[in-house]
Amino acid sequence: MTRYVLIGLCEPTSAADQAIFDEWFIDQHIEDTSRCPNFIKGSVYSLAGPHLDGETVSNYLSIYEVEADSYEQAERVLNEWQADPDAWEGRRHHRETMEKAGQLPIKINGSGWYQLLKSFKGSEPGS
Repeated sequence: MTRYVLIGLCEPTSAADQAIFDEWFIDQHIEDTSRCPNFIKGSVYSLAGPHLDGETVSNYLSIYEVEADSYEQAERVLNEWQADPDAWEGRRHHRETMEKAGQLPIKINGSGWYQLLKSFKGSEPGS
């Protein structure tokens, strides 16, 4: 199987939606999506500061590590997983939180599947 990452650049839909974004996206969506078959790990990061003179296009970055035969297969499995209200024990709560928001409480600034080409291990912190 090939290793992929699914990356999302996202924001709350407005400053007023920060609390529901935190509850739905940070506290529930990352874990929910990480339980999808073939998904190895899910993480979310908040922007701490710019790098060099580069533009920052999002305050939040989600990264999902996935193993699949193709990104199309990974996308299909993810879409089927997300459509299943009983995919796992916490699925219904995740969907109820989204319904409480009245809309999807997230603005997606960019997203895509990336195939691993090379990986290098850095030194361990403190060594």
